[in-house]
Amino acid sequence: MITDVSFWWFFLCLASGLNVLAWSASALVFSRRRGTLHPEVYAMRRLQIVLSAGYVFGCAFRSALPVFDVPRMVLVDSWLSSVIVGRSVATVAELCFVAQWALLLAEISRGSACRTGRIASLALVPLIAIAEVFSWYSVLTTSNIGHVVEETLWGLCAASLVVSLAIVWPHCQRALRFMLSFLCALGVAYVAYMFLVDVPMYWGRWLADEAIGRSYFSIAQGISDASTRWVVSHRWEHWRSEVVWMSLYFSVAVWLSISLIHAPDLRRVSQPGLREARAALLR
Repeated sequence: MITDVSFWWFFLCLASGLNVLAWSASALVFSRRRGTLHPEVYAMRRLQIVLSAGYVFGCAFRSALPVFDVPRMVLVDSWLSSVIVGRSVATVAELCFVAQWALLLAEISRGSACRTGRIASLALVPLIAIAEVFSWYSVLTTSNIGHVVEETLWGLCAASLVVSLAIVWPHCQRALRFMLSFLCALGVAYVAYMFLVDVPMYWGRWLADEAIGRSYFSIAQGISDASTRWVVSHRWEHWRSEVVWMSLYFSVAVWLSISLIHAPDLRRVSQPGLREARAALLR
């Protein structure tokens, strides 16, 4: 019998297949542009391709084998669906994704002499690495309080990215303003979702667990449980709370990752004369 979960899972798998094809096409196009790009730009975009591969293929794996971490819920009865495997893949993929944004922000900041952006670009990966530690804490112990901290850090990182791009926007070339405006709009939507939906959801789950006196695993117990136990379920009520974020995460976020491969030359994003003036003021 075909269920709503089956349709959703089919969407995730279809999207991941198309995403892999899109990444492959992007890598092929890029390989043919080497002679047309400045060596510095070529090196940066090549690194973007590698990091994007980590995110695209990581998300494809997780789309084929979805996992609802804390309750150990899966769609496929396999050790590859175990939380320990899924979370490991997610950690690598997410660090690759945030590294892409850190590189983009660093490049824009250098091109516009934006000190705020340079500081934010250096902070993004360490902050998300900390977020991953809290994610692992929640996944292993099954206490959602770690997810509250994790998602808060993601939201703050996105907010710092938006602020940095907004500072650069008035001083950049008009040809780049649409791209920055689009990224800022997406960033604002993401921050709003995180702090109005995601963080309150995990906070509510933690409060509910505390209210019933739920006992949590130790780290050692959690490693054993996450490695060996998974519960197969295709019931919509078990997955309903995960559908929105997973659908967006494995589609729109992946498209953004691939799009960063095709970013224009950002070594000099300021309008003529403004970059030098801003640099002089910052010295």
